[in-house]
Amino acid sequence: MVNRTRGLLVGAPVATQIATIQGDSMIDINEYDYELPKHLIAQRPLPNRADARLMVVDRRSQTIEHRHVRDLPEILQPGDILVLNNTRVVPARLVGYRTETRGRWEGLFVEADPSGVWQVIGKTRGKLRPGETITLVNREGRDDIKLFVIGKIADGGWLVSPDTSEDTWQTLERVGRVPLPPYIRGGQMMEEDRTRYQTVYAQVPGSAAAPTAGLHFTPQLLNSLRTQGVKIVFVTLHVGLGTFVPIKTSQIEEHKMHSEWGEIAPEVAEEINAARKEGGRVVAVGTTVTRLLETAAASGELKPFAGRTDLYIRPPYQFKIVDALMTNFHLPKTTLLVLVRTFGGDELIKRAYDEAIREEYRFYSYGDAMLIL
Repeated sequence: MVNRTRGLLVGAPVATQIATIQGDSMIDINEYDYELPKHLIAQRPLPNRADARLMVVDRRSQTIEHRHVRDLPEILQPGDILVLNNTRVVPARLVGYRTETRGRWEGLFVEADPSGVWQVIGKTRGKLRPGETITLVNREGRDDIKLFVIGKIADGGWLVSPDTSEDTWQTLERVGRVPLPPYIRGGQMMEEDRTRYQTVYAQVPGSAAAPTAGLHFTPQLLNSLRTQGVKIVFVTLHVGLGTFVPIKTSQIEEHKMHSEWGEIAPEVAEEINAARKEGGRVVAVGTTVTRLLETAAASGELKPFAGRTDLYIRPPYQFKIVDALMTNFHLPKTTLLVLVRTFGGDELIKRAYDEAIREEYRFYSYGDAMLIL
């Protein structure tokens, strides 16, 4: 078994798998740009998760239908297998001050090593120095543990030693905030985010962001799907800090993909393969599940997997295992949007996004969803 208490970003990929472009054609990143009215960026989740709208995009008929997530038992078929990501979002956003100067400090927990040393990224006025301490302020606004600054590392991160002997996850549950993306209330957490920016089936801590397509499921909906004969299995992929970073290169092929840690247990791989052999569709809930499944099916057959993946799905990638994809609406110029358009077909998904804007769907993490069949 892989050590599940690693962190958000640890080690090198077990397998580097990048979908390559054939020939000399290059794709301009501006092809993946679009304008979104600001009021369509969802700032809060709906009271009932499954009431989110669901745009059903059929690749075979090239049609678009408007439904709701609660309608999934009517849309999916007996024998289909729904694959969900059971990663758990860590309350990784840290707030505090430099103990000596009282200058404000904000940061993000990245990982903890076996000795208890944390890796963090942070910002403050002036230059942080090895040897000084940061006092963390908990969610109640009271001073809590101190972080002793050890030294700087690559990519602007710091190694720090927390002055506590308790488990890292316990500490973060007390002093950390939900690491909301900046387009949701400027990243400022509300108390409801502690449960709502988390899937109802989250189990394995390690993500810096929620696998947002899974936020729409309720226990009742999952039970209804099982009753209808839809099989449900869980995999783990910890969503890393690079997920929402826009592509900054002029051509999408030049972008360096971030890596994330994931696991598909042997019994899960066996169940997915069996469902497929019996004619069921593999329905991936989210781009995270899609990348993990396709990584594990690089040989053409899905195999158990545990390690890191930096699979970059872009044209003309040919999908090997995923038959249908449920996903939220994604930011422009991101690898997530590139993946979705590669799966659904460029013109059809562009048309779907145009229609979503016209119909005033709610976008991004707390927004509505799309099911591509």
